Amino acid sequence: MVEIKTDENMAAMREAGRVVARALAAARERAVPGAPVAELDRAAREVLTGAGADSPFLGYRPDWAPTPFPAVVCVSVNDAIVHGIPDGTRLADGDLVSLDCGALLRGWAGDAAVSFTVGRARPEDTRLIGAAEEALAAGIAAAVVGNRIGDIAHAIGTVCRKAGYGVPDGFGGHGIGRAMHEDPGVPNEGRPGRGMRVRHGMVLAIEPMLIAGGGDAHYTARDGWTIRTLDGSRAAHAEHTVAVTEAGPRVLTAP
Repeated sequence: MVEIKTDENMAAMREAGRVVARALAAARERAVPGAPVAELDRAAREVLTGAGADSPFLGYRPDWAPTPFPAVVCVSVNDAIVHGIPDGTRLADGDLVSLDCGALLRGWAGDAAVSFTVGRARPEDTRLIGAAEEALAAGIAAAVVGNRIGDIAHAIGTVCRKAGYGVPDGFGGHGIGRAMHEDPGVPNEGRPGRGMRVRHGMVLAIEPMLIAGGGDAHYTARDGWTIRTLDGSRAAHAEHTVAVTEAGPRVLTAP
């Protein structure tokens, strides 16, 4: 069931979104060569605590997970697509990092992700990250009243495939509101004109994920959480929480 948000609800979600943006910025600032990945999680925790927000990630355990997620941010490095667990591994110059973070503030959630390189960027990584951001922008632009979920999915997938990248099967965006994951699902590929009609008051987490090698296959690492590319190529992930309004899409997790 899709919960339609009021303008007041969306304003409250914007406040949660601001916290997410600050947490991502703080974590990214500490992503330097030699830094342990866990340091990025500590940075995000400090922001959430300072804002009086809770983490929808910490302790989250869906049916498929062997253990609760132990952090407030997912840190996925190089061939990790999503759900990377922050640990003592140290970042190296040229690593590609995807950060995914959420916040719960006064009963409302925000969720966003960003990809970047540590230190000196490889041209191919810059291109991959740029395509992820372009696909996100295309998905947001399609999140307008009167369109359908398939239009958003098609916009995202078209950018990814045109650039020659893979789209991990089984992963995509979702509705968001009082909980981090709500209906409807928002696939990263689809047929235009299909699916649920987009309405004022829907709030969606739109999140393209791209695989550099062009394939769509992936596997779950031994930790039971981290999703890695099957071909070992690098991946990028970009996400915003977006409110659908009569005036057009409103990005709630923008800085």
